[in-house]
Amino acid sequence: MKKRVLIAGASGMVGKRILDKCLASPQVSNVVSLVRKESTITHPKLQEVLVADFKDYTSLIDYFERIDAAFFRIGAYAGQVSKSLFKEITVDYAVRFAAVLKDKSPDASMCLLSGSGADRTEQSGMALAKYKGIAENGISRLGLQFYAFRPGYIYPVTPRKEPSIMYRLLRWFYPILKRLSPDSSITSEQLAQAMFNIGLHGANEEILENSAILGYANSVSTKEVQHSMNLNL
Repeated sequence: MKKRVLIAGASGMVGKRILDKCLASPQVSNVVSLVRKESTITHPKLQEVLVADFKDYTSLIDYFERIDAAFFRIGAYAGQVSKSLFKEITVDYAVRFAAVLKDKSPDASMCLLSGSGADRTEQSGMALAKYKGIAENGISRLGLQFYAFRPGYIYPVTPRKEPSIMYRLLRWFYPILKRLSPDSSITSEQLAQAMFNIGLHGANEEILENSAILGYANSVSTKEVQHSMNLNL
């Protein structure tokens, strides 16, 4: 049967590529995209839904029903927003989304873009590791078919304005990094492909580190890859 998909964060570097794959795939019948602002994308499968507060879905409950696969990609860069807002986006938004999904579509799978070093002991002194770990724990306890993706450095295949000097340097040195440590980084295309594959077909583990993500990115058929490439031309 074809899948009904729900996406939060489809305008970002990875979320946009996941959306493209869902719209191109014959395995997907409908896509609900939760957004703060309307995009310019139009497609027969796509329904964009404006969300004023990603902690309150009271008036949007119906959009969570009969979902087969959900992708949560909303995030913020540590240091770019206040610590309290970073925690709210990283933990509260993600866990609330998962809780409503569990209530309305208990058999759905959920893919969360977490981060390398996410600490499920919740004791890390680094905000990213601590709050990603808290979010993973909160969602895992709900009992969903849940997958936490922990990529290393994500190389953006589409040029963008980098959020900091560190990211500009990483982008510049990516070819060297990839040769020296192949499992420590991933492209935005590979990450999106792996999340799409697992969201629709599942995986053998809940926590997926960078090396495992790369493996799932390569498990797609040649026909599906070509379809996706044609869509992005």
